[in-house]
Amino acid sequence: MLEITDLHARAAGKPILKGIDLVVRPGEVHAIMGPNGSGKSTLANALAGRPDVEVTAGDMRLVGTSLIGLAPEERAHLGLFLAFQYPVEIPGVSNMEFLKAAVDSHNKALERDELSAASFVALVREAASRLHLAPEFLRRGVNAGFSGGEKKRNEILQMLLLEPRLAVLDETDSGLDIDALRTVASGVNAFASEANAVLLITHYQRLLDHITPDFVHVLLDGRIARTGDKSLAHALEADGYARLAESGT
Repeated sequence: MLEITDLHARAAGKPILKGIDLVVRPGEVHAIMGPNGSGKSTLANALAGRPDVEVTAGDMRLVGTSLIGLAPEERAHLGLFLAFQYPVEIPGVSNMEFLKAAVDSHNKALERDELSAASFVALVREAASRLHLAPEFLRRGVNAGFSGGEKKRNEILQMLLLEPRLAVLDETDSGLDIDALRTVASGVNAFASEANAVLLITHYQRLLDHITPDFVHVLLDGRIARTGDKSLAHALEADGYARLAESGT
């Protein structure tokens, strides 16, 4: 699904990623953990093609196609989805309009038939209800005046509708209370299947109480310092990142 080879990248002129190697196979859930400044969001933004992240070496391949040099929308049409750490507001554009435009664009790129208005409304309302989003939510401006939990659930709603091959979730759990966390996790679990994959980026183990990863990777100073299973996240919760950095393993 995803193969990252010796990836180096810089942001704001500063080297951030210093040799990332990672393979994510269909059906797998991978968690990326690490302290602030370790390169987690830079990795997500490099995958998505954010212009201010410069890939200086290495490669990223999604279902066999290199992402290097592709525009963000081309990466999306290949099947990449990024849920933002800080979702932006788009006042004046309703959630329903935004979602319809996104799905129509995706279907056109994949040479699929466009959904009728009635079919799309039914699809959106069903997905929104699974995330405990009221119908009036769809008439509001995109993320305008939304709570932190609503913004994160809105990202998951977009994911469910676009049906990507690889979902990269950048600190989707930040700012969520326990009920919102469970709702978001339920949406992610509903998405995960043998046909796609999930890359979770998080500081904390609590999200992994609700989404069980196949692998946990610890990112320190732009490199993957350790890989393990869910028990590694529990060890980090108990001991912190500093001890891992001190151990050098």
